[in-house]
Amino acid sequence: MGESNWAGNHTYGADAVTTPRTVDEVRAAVAAATHVKALGSRHCFNDIADSPGGVLLDLRALDTGVEIGDGTVTVGGSARYGDFAQQLHAAGYALPNLASLPHITVAGSVATGTHGSGRRQPGLAAAVSAVELVTADGGLRTFTRADAAFPGLVVGLGAAGVVTRLTLDVVPAFDVRQDVFDGLPWDAAYRHFDEIEDAGYSVSMFTNWVNDAVDQVWVKSRVDAFTERPELFGAVPADGPRHPAHAAGIPADNCTPQQGVPGPWHDRLPHFALAFTPSVGDELQSEYFVPYRDAVAAVRAVREIGDLVAPLLLVSEIRAIAGDDLWLSPCHGGDRVALHFTWQPRQPEVEAVLPVLEERLAPFGARPHWGKLFDAVPEHYPRLADFRALVAGLDPQGKFRNPFLERHVFGG
Repeated sequence: MGESNWAGNHTYGADAVTTPRTVDEVRAAVAAATHVKALGSRHCFNDIADSPGGVLLDLRALDTGVEIGDGTVTVGGSARYGDFAQQLHAAGYALPNLASLPHITVAGSVATGTHGSGRRQPGLAAAVSAVELVTADGGLRTFTRADAAFPGLVVGLGAAGVVTRLTLDVVPAFDVRQDVFDGLPWDAAYRHFDEIEDAGYSVSMFTNWVNDAVDQVWVKSRVDAFTERPELFGAVPADGPRHPAHAAGIPADNCTPQQGVPGPWHDRLPHFALAFTPSVGDELQSEYFVPYRDAVAAVRAVREIGDLVAPLLLVSEIRAIAGDDLWLSPCHGGDRVALHFTWQPRQPEVEAVLPVLEERLAPFGARPHWGKLFDAVPEHYPRLADFRALVAGLDPQGKFRNPFLERHVFGG
């Protein structure tokens, strides 16, 4: 059919793409299909959302509205975070966390375990309190935290059905400021890792792994809990706005405001502004999650192969995420540190490096991000067998199965 994902590195193999506008149209399309998957913002860098020989449901036209309740917001699965954040803020509420890109859909982000950052902040899926799901027979079911299956369905990889609505926990609206520091010595990063991660509500370190220092540290602080810092363990305040890939000469035009200028949560927690092309644009991505306690050792391990990794990189990011209890979340069972790699669009070379990188991180039980490029998924998910059984019960004919799920989840 010739359609591709956001990065253009994967061409979908489905026979057809349909664009349902209502939940009833989604139900009818699912019931009629032999194989089917849902598409959101198409930001996954692999074939997790493909349905070779089947049907893809492009949900961007799905109109389900936004319902703000007492401590919750309910949105359509195809809604992008940036689409309703201002409306939520105007009502006096906020989401506790956001990813780097507000351009991604809620359902796709949640299904793949996508996250923001912050040592005390869990990933985006942890905010979900209810999921409305179109199942293989076209039925419509809602699962909440009261259901035993719920923690298996939130980070569901699209394996159990098509998510049409989600309910998310919200908190009172808050303002955030971003302060960027340049040149954090590696020795200081190792010795003061906990203190750096606690320096703000959300903290990101950017590196290419071979420079003598961490290039940048982005500290996002709630304005009501801000502590002035003339320096950060040897890193100095940036003399102007920065792009994460500043070292590659990329200007900060598409980034959210920095240099301590306060603003609403939805315009500071993401790195990139909704109105612009996010990140670098022409890129590939990988990401690995290691237990927080192993963060420094894992960073050292990657630095040992920095000469292999750096020539393919645009930039790497190191950030912490609090743990959760969702079965296939990369943060299931405890706090994690994510090592993110934004690669140049040189996929064969990147794919050749990934097994080496994963071998280095294997002693720490590293889990890859489900929606990004990786070589293999280690069996470090204690509820994997439960997930397989859950999906088999909801989709006995394998309507939502695809090659990605067979390779990485069901062992086919």
